Amino acid sequence: MSAELHYTDTGGSGEAVVLVHAIGCDSHMWDALEAALAPAHRIVRVDLRGHGASPVVAGPCSLEDLAGDVADVLHRLRLPRAHWVGLSLGGMLGLAFALAHPQRLGRLVLANTTAGYGPEGRALWQARARAVEDGGMKAIVDLAMERYFSAEFRARQVERVASVAARFLMTPPQGYIAACAAIADLDYADRLGAIRAPTLVIAGGADVATPAAMSESLARGIGDARLAVIPGAAHLSAVEDPAAFNALVSGFLSAQ
Repeated sequence: MSAELHYTDTGGSGEAVVLVHAIGCDSHMWDALEAALAPAHRIVRVDLRGHGASPVVAGPCSLEDLAGDVADVLHRLRLPRAHWVGLSLGGMLGLAFALAHPQRLGRLVLANTTAGYGPEGRALWQARARAVEDGGMKAIVDLAMERYFSAEFRARQVERVASVAARFLMTPPQGYIAACAAIADLDYADRLGAIRAPTLVIAGGADVATPAAMSESLARGIGDARLAVIPGAAHLSAVEDPAAFNALVSGFLSAQ
């Protein structure tokens, strides 16, 4: 069953770029990147199902379902082709979209993400879902902020971290749990060679959630890919170091 996502669209005649957020976040994660890209591009930001202003959909969903929701937004906007910028879960959905809709994809940015977590991945995400089932979003908010941001950033940017934490706590538990179940099935490692889109893989040098080695595997597996590492940034690199992140994405999308 598909979901009708909440989205924003800057309009304009520039090439379309869809921005897809991390689990437990929403489209506001991309405020700085939209400001950087909007002068030259048409920016579409989505809230994934069960996140932000998008509805919770009863029942399980797959990564392909979540990517299909975004494809439906592009169809409603009559956008036959778009660049995709995804971070964490948004990057996993970028892989799903690239494999299912290669003709609709321009360039692909995969930030702080992976094609698979290995044998322990399913248990990890099932445990995260159980924690939320038992205690709500507040049960994991501290853990999430520790993974989202480096210790230095958390100490220096207390208000910024508090703002992200507040939005995290607003995520419906059912939406988070459904996304955990979808991520538990992540296994695209053997299909990366089928992705033909020019790809930028961005890693955070201090990311413990998806370490740089995972990004290196992505870049090796995709034929036309390059890797960039943002030193000192943890999992939400686009929020922790927007200047570096935005410069990388802007340069990649505007390259000839």
